[in-house]
Amino acid sequence: MTSIWGIVNVTPDSFSDGGAHFAADAAVAHGRRLIQDGATVLDVGGESTRPGAEPVGAAAEIARVEPVIRALAADGATVSIDTYRAETARSAIAAGAAILNDVSGGLADPALLEVAAAHDVDVALGHWRGPSADMYREASYGRIGREVAAELSARVDAAVAAGVRRERIILDPGIGFAKRGEQNWALLRELDEIISLGFRVLVGTSRKGFLTAALGDAPTLAQRDLATAVTSALAADAGAWGVRVHDAAATRDALAVARAWQG
Repeated sequence: MTSIWGIVNVTPDSFSDGGAHFAADAAVAHGRRLIQDGATVLDVGGESTRPGAEPVGAAAEIARVEPVIRALAADGATVSIDTYRAETARSAIAAGAAILNDVSGGLADPALLEVAAAHDVDVALGHWRGPSADMYREASYGRIGREVAAELSARVDAAVAAGVRRERIILDPGIGFAKRGEQNWALLRELDEIISLGFRVLVGTSRKGFLTAALGDAPTLAQRDLATAVTSALAADAGAWGVRVHDAAATRDALAVARAWQG
Protein backbone atom coordinates (compact mmCIF):
# COMPACT_ATOMS: atom_id res chain seq x y z
CA MET A 1 0.00 0.00 0.00
CA THR A 2 1.50 3.33 -1.05
CA SER A 3 1.97 5.84 1.76
CA ILE A 4 0.33 9.18 0.95
CA TRP A 5 2.05 12.14 2.58
CA GLY A 6 -0.27 15.13 2.83
CA ILE A 7 1.47 18.52 2.74
CA VAL A 8 0.67 21.01 5.51
CA ASN A 9 2.49 24.27 4.73
CA VAL A 10 2.44 26.62 7.72
CA THR A 11 4.02 29.38 5.66
CA PRO A 12 2.97 32.63 4.01
CA ASP A 13 5.04 32.07 0.86
CA SER A 14 5.02 28.46 -0.37
CA PHE A 15 4.92 28.27 -4.16
CA SER A 16 1.39 26.88 -4.57
CA ASP A 17 -0.58 27.38 -1.36
CA GLY A 18 1.41 29.90 0.67
CA GLY A 19 -0.73 31.66 3.25
CA ALA A 20 -3.77 29.42 2.88
CA HIS A 21 -2.99 27.55 6.12
CA PHE A 22 -0.59 29.97 7.80
CA ALA A 23 -2.63 30.32 10.99
CA ALA A 24 -2.21 27.31 13.29
CA ASP A 25 -5.92 26.53 13.49
CA ALA A 26 -6.24 26.63 9.69
CA ALA A 27 -3.23 24.34 9.32
CA VAL A 28 -4.65 21.86 11.84
CA ALA A 29 -8.02 21.86 10.07
CA HIS A 30 -6.27 21.28 6.74
CA GLY A 31 -4.29 18.39 8.20
CA ARG A 32 -7.47 16.79 9.46
CA ARG A 33 -9.06 17.12 6.01
CA LEU A 34 -6.01 15.48 4.44
CA ILE A 35 -6.39 12.50 6.79
CA GLN A 36 -10.06 12.21 5.84
CA ASP A 37 -9.00 12.31 2.18
CA GLY A 38 -6.61 9.39 2.57
CA ALA A 39 -3.29 10.81 3.79
CA THR A 40 -1.34 8.40 5.97
CA VAL A 41 1.36 10.91 6.98
CA LEU A 42 1.06 14.66 7.51
CA ASP A 43 4.21 16.52 6.48
CA VAL A 44 4.26 19.83 8.35
CA GLY A 45 6.63 22.56 7.20
CA GLY A 46 7.32 26.06 8.49
CA GLU A 47 9.69 27.34 5.81
CA SER A 48 9.17 27.41 2.06
CA THR A 49 11.69 25.52 -0.06
CA ARG A 50 10.47 26.98 -3.35
CA PRO A 51 13.21 28.27 -5.68
CA GLY A 52 14.44 31.63 -4.44
CA ALA A 53 12.82 31.33 -1.00
CA GLU A 54 14.59 33.04 1.88
CA PRO A 55 15.23 31.14 5.14
CA VAL A 56 13.25 32.20 8.20
CA GLY A 57 15.40 30.88 11.05
CA ALA A 58 14.76 28.17 13.62
CA ALA A 59 12.84 30.28 16.14
CA ALA A 60 10.23 31.41 13.60
CA GLU A 61 10.04 27.93 12.08
CA ILE A 62 9.43 26.31 15.47
CA ALA A 63 6.81 28.90 16.44
CA ARG A 64 4.90 28.11 13.24
CA VAL A 65 4.98 24.32 13.33
CA GLU A 66 5.02 23.30 17.00
CA PRO A 67 1.34 23.97 17.84
CA VAL A 68 0.24 22.35 14.59
CA ILE A 69 2.30 19.21 15.20
CA ARG A 70 1.12 18.98 18.79
CA ALA A 71 -2.55 19.16 17.81
CA LEU A 72 -2.31 16.71 14.90
CA ALA A 73 -0.21 14.22 16.88
CA ALA A 74 -2.78 14.42 19.69
CA ASP A 75 -5.38 13.35 17.11
CA GLY A 76 -3.32 10.21 16.52
CA ALA A 77 -1.95 11.29 13.13
CA THR A 78 1.53 10.26 12.01
CA VAL A 79 3.33 13.58 11.64
CA SER A 80 6.52 14.38 9.75
CA ILE A 81 8.42 17.62 10.19
CA ASP A 82 9.74 19.11 6.95
CA THR A 83 12.94 20.81 8.11
CA TYR A 84 16.69 20.79 7.57
CA ARG A 85 17.48 22.21 11.03
CA ALA A 86 18.43 20.02 13.99
CA GLU A 87 16.94 22.51 16.46
CA THR A 88 13.56 22.42 14.73
CA ALA A 89 13.71 18.64 14.39
CA ARG A 90 14.35 18.24 18.12
CA SER A 91 11.44 20.54 19.01
CA ALA A 92 9.12 18.79 16.55
CA ILE A 93 9.86 15.37 18.00
CA ALA A 94 9.09 16.71 21.47
CA ALA A 95 5.76 17.97 20.09
CA GLY A 96 4.90 14.55 18.65
CA ALA A 97 6.52 14.27 15.21
CA ALA A 98 7.51 10.70 14.31
CA ILE A 99 9.44 11.38 11.07
CA LEU A 100 12.08 13.90 10.00
CA ASN A 101 11.92 15.02 6.36
CA ASP A 102 15.13 16.81 5.40
CA VAL A 103 15.25 18.04 1.81
CA SER A 104 19.01 18.54 2.19
CA GLY A 105 19.68 14.96 3.26
CA GLY A 106 21.65 16.17 6.28
CA LEU A 107 23.92 18.48 4.29
CA ALA A 108 22.47 21.77 5.56
CA ASP A 109 22.78 20.80 9.24
CA PRO A 110 24.54 17.47 9.86
CA ALA A 111 23.39 17.54 13.49
CA LEU A 112 19.90 16.68 12.25
CA LEU A 113 21.13 13.15 11.52
CA GLU A 114 22.32 12.91 15.11
CA VAL A 115 18.85 13.97 16.30
CA ALA A 116 17.28 11.24 14.16
CA ALA A 117 19.67 8.68 15.62
CA ALA A 118 19.22 9.81 19.22
CA HIS A 119 15.42 9.58 19.00
CA ASP A 120 15.41 6.53 16.68
CA VAL A 121 12.87 8.05 14.27
CA ASP A 122 12.44 7.63 10.53
CA VAL A 123 14.31 10.18 8.45
CA ALA A 124 13.69 11.04 4.79
CA LEU A 125 16.90 12.13 3.06
CA GLY A 126 16.35 14.34 0.02
CA HIS A 127 18.70 14.82 -2.91
CA TRP A 128 20.06 18.37 -2.66
CA ARG A 129 22.77 20.46 -4.25
CA GLY A 130 22.40 23.69 -2.35
CA PRO A 131 19.85 26.08 -0.82
CA SER A 132 16.70 27.18 -2.59
CA ALA A 133 18.04 30.61 -3.47
CA ASP A 134 20.60 29.25 -5.93
CA MET A 135 19.89 25.54 -6.38
CA TYR A 136 19.65 25.75 -10.17
CA ARG A 137 23.31 26.71 -10.48
CA GLU A 138 24.06 23.05 -9.75
CA ALA A 139 21.52 21.59 -12.20
CA SER A 140 24.02 19.79 -14.41
CA TYR A 141 23.89 16.02 -14.93
CA GLY A 142 25.10 13.31 -17.27
CA ARG A 143 23.14 10.18 -16.35
CA ILE A 144 20.80 11.77 -13.81
CA GLY A 145 19.38 8.64 -12.20
CA ARG A 146 22.81 7.17 -11.58
CA GLU A 147 24.23 10.45 -10.24
CA VAL A 148 21.30 11.11 -7.90
CA ALA A 149 21.48 7.54 -6.62
CA ALA A 150 25.20 7.89 -5.93
CA GLU A 151 24.72 11.16 -4.07
CA LEU A 152 21.85 9.72 -2.03
CA SER A 153 24.00 6.70 -1.21
CA ALA A 154 26.58 9.09 0.24
CA ARG A 155 23.86 10.63 2.42
CA VAL A 156 22.91 7.15 3.61
CA ASP A 157 26.52 6.58 4.64
CA ALA A 158 26.52 9.87 6.56
CA ALA A 159 23.27 8.97 8.33
CA VAL A 160 24.52 5.52 9.30
CA ALA A 161 27.79 7.04 10.54
CA ALA A 162 25.70 9.38 12.73
CA GLY A 163 23.96 6.36 14.24
CA VAL A 164 20.75 6.17 12.18
CA ARG A 165 19.60 2.59 11.67
CA ARG A 166 19.32 1.67 7.99
CA GLU A 167 15.71 0.56 8.38
CA ARG A 168 14.86 4.10 9.52
CA ILE A 169 16.04 5.67 6.24
CA ILE A 170 13.75 6.89 3.44
CA LEU A 171 15.19 8.31 0.22
CA ASP A 172 13.71 11.19 -1.78
CA PRO A 173 15.12 11.89 -5.28
CA GLY A 174 14.39 15.59 -4.78
CA ILE A 175 12.19 16.27 -7.79
CA GLY A 176 12.49 19.98 -8.59
CA PHE A 177 15.52 20.52 -6.37
CA ALA A 178 18.54 21.49 -8.50
CA LYS A 179 16.76 19.95 -11.47
CA ARG A 180 15.26 21.76 -14.43
CA GLY A 181 12.18 20.73 -16.43
CA GLU A 182 13.24 17.74 -18.53
CA GLN A 183 15.74 16.62 -15.90
CA ASN A 184 12.82 15.86 -13.60
CA TRP A 185 11.15 13.69 -16.23
CA ALA A 186 14.42 11.89 -16.89
CA LEU A 187 14.87 11.22 -13.18
CA LEU A 188 11.35 9.82 -12.89
CA ARG A 189 12.04 7.54 -15.85
CA GLU A 190 15.19 6.36 -14.07
CA LEU A 191 13.60 5.99 -10.63
CA ASP A 192 14.75 2.37 -10.53
CA GLU A 193 18.29 3.64 -9.91
CA ILE A 194 17.17 5.02 -6.54
CA ILE A 195 14.83 2.12 -5.73
CA SER A 196 17.66 -0.35 -6.37
CA LEU A 197 19.52 1.08 -3.37
CA GLY A 198 17.10 -0.94 -1.23
CA PHE A 199 15.41 1.77 0.84
CA ARG A 200 11.89 3.11 0.95
CA VAL A 201 11.56 5.81 -1.69
CA LEU A 202 9.39 8.91 -1.33
CA VAL A 203 8.51 10.89 -4.48
CA GLY A 204 7.12 14.43 -4.42
CA THR A 205 5.94 15.93 -7.71
CA SER A 206 3.00 17.89 -6.35
CA ARG A 207 2.15 21.05 -8.30
CA LYS A 208 5.78 21.52 -9.33
CA GLY A 209 6.88 23.64 -12.25
CA PHE A 210 7.86 20.81 -14.58
CA LEU A 211 4.27 19.54 -14.41
CA THR A 212 2.75 22.92 -15.16
CA ALA A 213 5.09 23.32 -18.13
CA ALA A 214 3.85 20.02 -19.56
CA LEU A 215 0.23 21.18 -19.26
CA GLY A 216 0.65 24.36 -21.29
CA ASP A 217 -0.16 27.95 -20.42
CA ALA A 218 -1.44 28.76 -16.93
CA PRO A 219 -2.93 25.41 -15.90
CA THR A 220 -5.60 25.52 -13.20
CA LEU A 221 -5.09 24.12 -9.72
CA ALA A 222 -7.33 21.18 -10.65
CA GLN A 223 -5.14 20.43 -13.68
CA ARG A 224 -1.99 20.54 -11.57
CA ASP A 225 -3.50 18.19 -9.00
CA LEU A 226 -4.61 15.79 -11.74
CA ALA A 227 -1.07 15.79 -13.16
CA THR A 228 0.27 15.19 -9.65
CA ALA A 229 -2.08 12.24 -9.15
CA VAL A 230 -1.01 10.69 -12.46
CA THR A 231 2.71 11.04 -11.74
CA SER A 232 2.21 9.77 -8.19
CA ALA A 233 0.42 6.66 -9.46
CA LEU A 234 3.16 6.09 -12.04
CA ALA A 235 5.83 6.52 -9.36
CA ALA A 236 4.06 3.98 -7.16
CA ASP A 237 3.84 1.57 -10.09
CA ALA A 238 7.60 2.03 -10.58
CA GLY A 239 8.21 0.98 -6.98
CA ALA A 240 7.97 4.16 -4.88
CA TRP A 241 6.95 3.45 -1.30
CA GLY A 242 5.36 6.86 -0.75
CA VAL A 243 4.21 10.02 -2.54
CA ARG A 244 4.03 13.55 -1.16
CA VAL A 245 1.03 15.59 -2.34
CA HIS A 246 -1.15 18.62 -1.69
CA ASP A 247 -4.39 16.92 -2.78
CA ALA A 248 -4.64 13.56 -1.00
CA ALA A 249 -8.07 12.65 -2.40
CA ALA A 250 -7.01 12.86 -6.05
CA THR A 251 -3.94 10.75 -5.42
CA ARG A 252 -5.90 8.24 -3.31
CA ASP A 253 -8.30 7.76 -6.20
CA ALA A 254 -5.53 7.49 -8.81
CA LEU A 255 -3.78 4.83 -6.73
CA ALA A 256 -7.05 2.91 -6.31
CA VAL A 257 -7.62 2.91 -10.08
CA ALA A 258 -4.03 1.75 -10.68
CA ARG A 259 -4.51 -1.11 -8.19
CA ALA A 260 -7.74 -2.15 -9.89
CA TRP A 261 -5.97 -2.11 -13.28
CA GLN A 262 -3.25 -4.36 -11.88
CA GLY A 263 -5.79 -6.76 -10.42
